[in-house]
Amino acid sequence: MGFVVLALLLIAGAGSAVFALRRSQGDRKRSDLSDLDAEVEASGSVLRLGASLTVPEARVWAGAGETVTLALTNAVECHRAAAAQLTMARTVTEYAQVTRTAREGLAYVAAARAALGSEPALADSAA
Repeated sequence: MGFVVLALLLIAGAGSAVFALRRSQGDRKRSDLSDLDAEVEASGSVLRLGASLTVPEARVWAGAGETVTLALTNAVECHRAAAAQLTMARTVTEYAQVTRTAREGLAYVAAARAALGSEPALADSAA
């Protein structure tokens, strides 16, 4: 659990560093600020998905049925894809794709929780 928290803190720190670097570059056009906003939203969506996959109920999910396992597998794949897209994204359109991929993963988490009868708190808050 400590490793997961450390990993999330490192990811958040990296996002903050990118944010600070882009803010300090000066001579920013008005349109560049929308790129920055899109980047922050995309980063938040990826972090939210990662946090949804590391909830305490993960032990319960391990023994769940095939429907839950498939939904969680799809959510993990969405998280990997969104994280990879985020590293290469530079435009509003690319950041929007990252956000869509992360929200798709959150929908899979919500489906898994619904199949288990759990409350989909994190997944629904992002949609």
